[in-house]
Amino acid sequence: MTGSAARRPVIAGLGITEMGKVYGRSAARFAADAVRLAVADAGLDLSDVDGLLTNSGTTGEVGVDLQSQLQLQDLRLLSEIQAFGASAGAMVSHASLAIQAGMADVVVCVFADAPLREGEGSAAAYSGRRPPTGFTGMIPAAGLTSVNAMYALAARRHMETYGTTSEQLGAIAVAQRAWAAMNPLAQLREPITIADHQASRWIAEPLHLLDCCLVSNGGIAVVVTSADRAAQLRQPPVHVLGFAQAHVGYPNARDGRFGLVSGAAQAGPAALKMAGLDISDVDVAELYDCYTYTALLTLEDYGFCAKGEGGPFAASGALAPGGSLAVNTGGGQLSSYYMWGMTPLSEAIIQARGHGGPRQAPRNDVVLVSGNGGLLSHHATLVLSPHPHS
Repeated sequence: MTGSAARRPVIAGLGITEMGKVYGRSAARFAADAVRLAVADAGLDLSDVDGLLTNSGTTGEVGVDLQSQLQLQDLRLLSEIQAFGASAGAMVSHASLAIQAGMADVVVCVFADAPLREGEGSAAAYSGRRPPTGFTGMIPAAGLTSVNAMYALAARRHMETYGTTSEQLGAIAVAQRAWAAMNPLAQLREPITIADHQASRWIAEPLHLLDCCLVSNGGIAVVVTSADRAAQLRQPPVHVLGFAQAHVGYPNARDGRFGLVSGAAQAGPAALKMAGLDISDVDVAELYDCYTYTALLTLEDYGFCAKGEGGPFAASGALAPGGSLAVNTGGGQLSSYYMWGMTPLSEAIIQARGHGGPRQAPRNDVVLVSGNGGLLSHHATLVLSPHPHS
């Protein structure tokens, strides 16, 4: 990354609220709490913040009016960013550019959501959405009535093309649960086996319950500032070495790449190039895992394994604690908590700081973070490190 070394961006604060089945708070309340926690974690005051980037989940309650709720004054940067699960990476990218350009000195990026309602199941969190109209109405008319069904279609295409099996997807769920067992913040910590995965009920075939992410209430915020400012702050700085986005725009037509290639194939190499690194330099990968299949596809598209080899790679045990690649070391969205792109980003910061405790990866010089949004439509990649750019 070019620019003055003093103005190079770092992540200096991380705020994580209570997570999971936490009721009685709005998404806006979670967002405000997360911002306060992140600012305090950095050793700053709210009055130091001159930039705020927000992203809201299913409830849509977190926007630019968060400035008023926090009583932030004289902001130099304020915006709401929406690329769904790729939004966290996009926010850090925009904040980093703002820091480099001198547009702001302390930028907070925040995501919060509160879809769970007491006494109702997780499925209710995503019910009641406005039905599609016009040509887009043909998709649910064909039976694809949910995000689960669309990702099941993508997973099935990968299976038919490359021979990927349900048991191989299950290996990802099992590995991430093993990581989650060492994470006190994780919602699900009980170990599981491939047999447990196979016995879990179908959600949308070929996806079992244990192929699908959690639903969580909570909020996460990060503080992005300059390297010179961070040197005086409370936490070890996490340097933002590279970032990139990719918005693939799949056509709703046959012979497209849907299900076979994600935006990681573009955003990954671009972010690594900015960082002056290669995929072989990556020590830790925190991947967006709304489904086991999504993590598998991202592993292939980043180049951790060849296209079509994600299944055997996962089944080899490479992703579990003690394996050759530390992946989703907090348990990911499958077992830890579901905060869109803030889930992999928050764990990446913990790993880069060396604060992972019993789940700390043996090497953390380069941490790769992915965000996936929509139906494999949007992607963001960050390259983080405890060390400044060489």
